[in-house]
Amino acid sequence: MAESVENGPFVGLSGYSRVFAPGHLTLGFILPLETYPDGPSPTMKEHAKVTRLADELGFGALWARDVPTYDPAFGDVGQVFDPFTYLAFLAANTSRIALGTGSAVITLRHPLLLAKQAASVDRLSDGRLLLGIASGDRAVEYPAFGIGDDFESRGDRFREAFDMFRTATEVDFPSGRFPRFGELTGGVDTIPKPTVRKIPTFVTGRSRQDLEWIAKHADGWFFYNVGMERVKLITQSWIDAVSRVNGEGVFKPFFEGLFLQLEENPNFPLTPIPAGLRVGRNGLIFYLETLQRAGVNHVAFNPKPSRRPFIEILHELAEHVLPQFPSLN
Repeated sequence: MAESVENGPFVGLSGYSRVFAPGHLTLGFILPLETYPDGPSPTMKEHAKVTRLADELGFGALWARDVPTYDPAFGDVGQVFDPFTYLAFLAANTSRIALGTGSAVITLRHPLLLAKQAASVDRLSDGRLLLGIASGDRAVEYPAFGIGDDFESRGDRFREAFDMFRTATEVDFPSGRFPRFGELTGGVDTIPKPTVRKIPTFVTGRSRQDLEWIAKHADGWFFYNVGMERVKLITQSWIDAVSRVNGEGVFKPFFEGLFLQLEENPNFPLTPIPAGLRVGRNGLIFYLETLQRAGVNHVAFNPKPSRRPFIEILHELAEHVLPQFPSLN
């Protein structure tokens, strides 16, 4: 049987223990910490100062997206910087907040280099890395990386990359064959190894996998905003799948990212927008309470669509919303 949260592999790991616990919901942000509703690119002005402030105010996690190329048809470049380079920079500029990828496209990154990048950030941040992974959803990137034939079979490539990454981070001088990536022989090793020999790794969306595979192999499930009407159905399906493949009492968190347009009027009614919501703080608290009761363990806000200065939003959330959903350490 897999380990429960009380004696699991991440006990004492500062990032995981700050964000995830059964029956509790914490709050974080999808980077950058900036609003830019009218274009694909943020300014990244004062980004280090603002991330330090989010850390000092007590938020749980920051999530860096993996956008390797700019596709004008997609319309968003995320936080501009490479996620692992940026998280290493943020590790040196913050002290407590967890640092996550949301999510690393492991079908486009060689698993051995991913293992070194992730373990390096994990070590440099004293165990604050949370690794979200995905299969990628932009077909144009596959031929750009010279693997155009693999877009439709990226589910297979995802599993193979995942297995090779886990082997490289958890085993000394491993050996084995991975069909799409060649042979990993026992004559070489990848260093450094993670802080506790296992990096908390979360599948984003389905990544072209069935739910049982995700429940068995991943350490949690990073999903999209599904609204109050469907969230209980999704979380219960996850809890049931985790129990089926791991045994009763095993905890693997469920969390979601959403676009947040926070209005100045605290009583502005909850209004759906694509992949998120427009709402005042009182409606947001009600929404988050509903998610917590449904079994959601973390929510990562993407502030892109808001028109208010992000600093205003950050302070309002810290004063009125965060106390209801505090971080765990």
